[in-house]
Amino acid sequence: MLKQPEKIVFGWVSLFVSLIALGLKYIAWRVSGSAALLSDALETIINVAAAIGALWALSVAQRPADDNHTYGHDKAEYLSAVTEAVLVVLTAIGIAWVAWKSWLLPNTDIAPWRGIVFNALGGVINLVWGLVLVRQGRLKRSPALTANGRHVISDVWTTVVLVVGIALIPLTGYARLDALLSGLVALNVLRVGFDMMKHSIAGLMDEAPDSDTLQMIRVVISEHATGAIEAHDIRVRTAGSVSFIEFHLVVPGAMSVSDAHDICDRVEHALRRHLGRALIHIHVEPEEKAKQTGIPVLA
Repeated sequence: MLKQPEKIVFGWVSLFVSLIALGLKYIAWRVSGSAALLSDALETIINVAAAIGALWALSVAQRPADDNHTYGHDKAEYLSAVTEAVLVVLTAIGIAWVAWKSWLLPNTDIAPWRGIVFNALGGVINLVWGLVLVRQGRLKRSPALTANGRHVISDVWTTVVLVVGIALIPLTGYARLDALLSGLVALNVLRVGFDMMKHSIAGLMDEAPDSDTLQMIRVVISEHATGAIEAHDIRVRTAGSVSFIEFHLVVPGAMSVSDAHDICDRVEHALRRHLGRALIHIHVEPEEKAKQTGIPVLA
């Protein structure tokens, strides 16, 4: 499990990488005069803003629970992801405006080859770092790192299209191809922004985890609650890297409180081994409360 200070290190590196990529793409636009490469540079500005937002979110998320936030501050990562999604959508609108102006007044004096070199270099840097961010974000269940990585990788696909497209302008002699490419960048950025917003809002709305995770939780409970009868009314949600699990555990009516407590401890330890950080609430009930739809416990 990646600790919060380590996540912040990833945040700082992400900011540094975004600044390098922005510098390269700015140079690419300046030496080429291409509206499409300007659009790519504008998108990369959001990478920088997103990295700053992720740093803020990760620093807030690492704060321990307090009297005002008794479940911790992990949802700050979702706020960062939502903010980044909104910025991405606004950037798409700005890029669309650049594309429209370029369509009306196409630049016939584009020097594509010099711009392509710098832009492609920025794309390679983004590809490597974006893959690292997405992998670490998924492994460590960090919405801020995952959202940042997805956005960076979307920037890479934009760069690939632009490198190919800009190279075609001198070959085809069609100056408005620059504006068309810029418009495609805007559409791609808009798509990514809405996708990021959907995932972030799902986290803020306490959406249940995927079916594989739910099944794993059910299996862990069934295998480690030996001595109980069944478990039912299981509810699971996540906030950043923390899982919140609650369910009812049915035990024989004659079982002592101490024995029931031992079963609960055993189940909690097993769940944390599989999920990492987790807040688990188990409500113990006598056998007459059993439900046919509950999870049977393996003897």
